[in-house]
Amino acid sequence: MAADSKDTAVTDDNTETAVETAPEATAAKSSKASDAPAKKLSPEALIRSFESSQQKDDLPEIYVGDTVRVGVRISEGNKERVQPYEGVVISKRHGGLNQTITVRRIFQGIGVERVFMLHSPQVASIKVERRGKVRRAKLFYLRERVGKATRVKQRFDR
Repeated sequence: MAADSKDTAVTDDNTETAVETAPEATAAKSSKASDAPAKKLSPEALIRSFESSQQKDDLPEIYVGDTVRVGVRISEGNKERVQPYEGVVISKRHGGLNQTITVRRIFQGIGVERVFMLHSPQVASIKVERRGKVRRAKLFYLRERVGKATRVKQRFDR
């Protein structure tokens, strides 16, 4: 469609017809213009605003080596409950909305690791039980350790 100096209206068959401008029409136009967004958002800005609206604000500071208790929402039929999962954070990955932590625990003598997306609706709560004193960004070496060797020293300064 070409832009004219006159106001144009588009009918169903995509033909342009000139419309005379009346004071009532301009008032109706201005009210409709105020309902519409003032400016278009770029795709990056739109994604950024959506991600910021989905992120949780009440997350504690989690570091690798911390012992955390993650409350996981489990739905059984039409009921929903929160099951705690406690273990050591052995890695943190990504950032923003996609941020994940890997939590390792020993269950019945077998090492079990779970990856949690921190901003997921399945994660009801996260509580730091104790801070760990580590010198690595990833604690994958704990996988080869057994028994008391898997313990992480406690940190008291954070």
